[in-house]
Amino acid sequence: MHQSSILIYVFAGLLLSLANASAQEMTKLNELVTGMPQGEKQQIRVLTATLEPGDATVFHTHRFPVTLYVLKGAFTLELEGRSPMTIKAGDAILEPPNVKMTGYNRSTTEPMRVVTFYVSDPDTPFLDPIH
Repeated sequence: MHQSSILIYVFAGLLLSLANASAQEMTKLNELVTGMPQGEKQQIRVLTATLEPGDATVFHTHRFPVTLYVLKGAFTLELEGRSPMTIKAGDAILEPPNVKMTGYNRSTTEPMRVVTFYVSDPDTPFLDPIH
């Protein structure tokens, strides 16, 4: 085998390795879930939200799992019965269904921005406030 052929195989292997590593780096969340809608049709929503410094969401639940990706800042999520967790820009989290929760932007100077992915039965509210 010529040295140039060997170099081509090495180069092709290197490219495949790099392509594979890039695909893995792009996966921000990979979880098995329960509680997804079971109907014939589902509604898919992609929402964005900004919380100004010190802002919080209402205390609420979701009927189906919610995927949240932080675009800017840091989002602190408090799920009932669990310790608060902070999700930073570039990270994602799955919010479970039927769990009471609230979220905060604990920064005193920077707004926080998220994108949320929600798959539900048609016309299901995004959240149910807890009073």
